[in-house]
Amino acid sequence: MVKPARPRVENFAAVKEFAARVPSATVSVPMSFQAQIDQDLKEAMKAKQAERLGVIRMLKSALKNLAIEKGGIAFVLDDLTALSVVRKEMKKRQDSIESFEKGGRPELAAKEKAEADILAAYLPKPLTPEEIAALVKDAIAEVGATSKAQMGAVMKLATERAAGRADGKVLSSAVNAALS
Repeated sequence: MVKPARPRVENFAAVKEFAARVPSATVSVPMSFQAQIDQDLKEAMKAKQAERLGVIRMLKSALKNLAIEKGGIAFVLDDLTALSVVRKEMKKRQDSIESFEKGGRPELAAKEKAEADILAAYLPKPLTPEEIAALVKDAIAEVGATSKAQMGAVMKLATERAAGRADGKVLSSAVNAALS
């Protein structure tokens, strides 16, 4: 059985001692991504936000399914893996929005947009076009790429550095343009 990962606090005794001396100080360990989802689920239930509750339940289910695939019911996903699940769900919503708009179903597209907005709150701030251009420039310089033949190596490095804050298509087009 895999035990859940515990957050590590360096020199916890010193933190507790400080908290004991200062009455207004509280000791809090940063919440894991899944703990944040659980907290938001409770808040949505209390506030009776049906749409938000449905999206968070769907997200929690997707996270649980991946955890079961990876290591069983007690397996705890790390935050990066959990964020990749959110990105995948966001991509599904974006594809659905596009399909519904092409099919002339604006009411369903609006519902998907609302769900995408709720999911977007869990994603890190996306990179700006200027940041993407700088990231691509640095990746090209580091790899030493001079032609499109080395695009794969540049994309690998750029994708690692973007850490999910930029869409793959956007990164690819930026690398392609820089190598042209």
